[in-house]
Amino acid sequence: MIKPVRYRLMLLLAVLSAPGQADERTHEFRLDNGLKLIVREDHRAPVVVSQIWYRIGSSYEYPGMTGLSHMLEHMMFKGSRKMEPGGASRLLRELGVEENAFTGDDYTAYYQVMARDRLPVAFELEADRMQTLTLPADEFRQELEVVKEERRLRTDDQPSALAYERFKTLAFPSSSYRNPTVGWMRDLQRMTVEDARHWYQTWYAPNNATLVVVGDVRPDEVRQLAEHYFGPVPGHELPLAKAPLELEEPGERRLTLHVRTQLPSLVMGFNVPSLASSTEPRQIQDLRLLSALLDGGYSARLSTHLEREQELVTGASAWYDAFSRGDSLFTLSATPNVQKQHSLAEVEAGLWRELDALKQTPPTAGELERVRAQVIAGLVYERDSITRQASSIGRLESAGLSWQLLDQELDALGSVTPEDIQQAARTFFTPARMSVAHVLPLENPAHDPH
Repeated sequence: MIKPVRYRLMLLLAVLSAPGQADERTHEFRLDNGLKLIVREDHRAPVVVSQIWYRIGSSYEYPGMTGLSHMLEHMMFKGSRKMEPGGASRLLRELGVEENAFTGDDYTAYYQVMARDRLPVAFELEADRMQTLTLPADEFRQELEVVKEERRLRTDDQPSALAYERFKTLAFPSSSYRNPTVGWMRDLQRMTVEDARHWYQTWYAPNNATLVVVGDVRPDEVRQLAEHYFGPVPGHELPLAKAPLELEEPGERRLTLHVRTQLPSLVMGFNVPSLASSTEPRQIQDLRLLSALLDGGYSARLSTHLEREQELVTGASAWYDAFSRGDSLFTLSATPNVQKQHSLAEVEAGLWRELDALKQTPPTAGELERVRAQVIAGLVYERDSITRQASSIGRLESAGLSWQLLDQELDALGSVTPEDIQQAARTFFTPARMSVAHVLPLENPAHDPH
């Protein structure tokens, strides 16, 4: 059984690690104003994706001012010196360009996917709003109501999203990763256009951005375009933005939350480092494979043991974000099998049994190789898309890491041993690092405070 897994793993490694492939296709430049430009050639189709990543997101925010980064993302489409509100989007649609934006904990990013000859237009529009956003007060008031409704629909009226938002405030007692990206409603209610203008003037600058271009392009041509359109935009001094670091062992924390749901559920998290915050980068690859070992498809441990064998849960998952700019979280969630009359306490005990089993006995070489092959297969799939390639580069750079890690992670993943997995479980899966939320149905839905 092991031999086929090893054979597939060798094939996947060969696909991703052809000698010199990435170095030859990827090029990095720095403009005089501080803008970093990363160009990756992919000539399979006459298409290009352009993404600009600003190092500003909800983890940069502070009490009373949450939601500003996301609100400003909305306002970036509401007019600049060259374009009236919505004008840039209309122009891009007429040219057949797909565009959008997204905000996360550590970044705000804007992207266009287009035929290669449309790239100058995308650069011109992006450079314009980097410097000359108008932020009309009437547009701001209207868009703020849109954001409030977005919060209601996507968080307040979604029991799982609401529960996880509350859980994060427990899991990050000292880190700004506790901030919801959309912002707290009370902060949205008192947000002003002056707040947004100050945020824009503070953080939107070429020396706080990375421009990523992937597709059917030539690096020198892209650099010349970037110099022409972005070069004249002046940089400015930026505030000091320290990485969000968490207490190593905050102590066991618990939350019971009643929401509008029919089924109870459990969320469990452990405070762990990310690649950017770790003093031992090898541990990060251990955690990545550990997550896949627990929740990596049909044969993963959670679904095999807790769902099918024990019928303790109807679903369970595990995930870990290795690429945040500060300390991260290793999270598990599960829904008890209520038809078998199992409780949240039993589910929690079942999750601990799985974690303790990893502490006591390392996985077999065959199991680890199967999981490693799955993770690498996912990387192969991601790198088949120019958009995913660009997003992987942008996320790394926004976390203060280098895009070159994309070309090093295969060796790092390949070096993890079963004993490394066992040691990671012993190090990080402790009550002193743990937060647990028990999410329960409302006892009296008529008195729902939301």
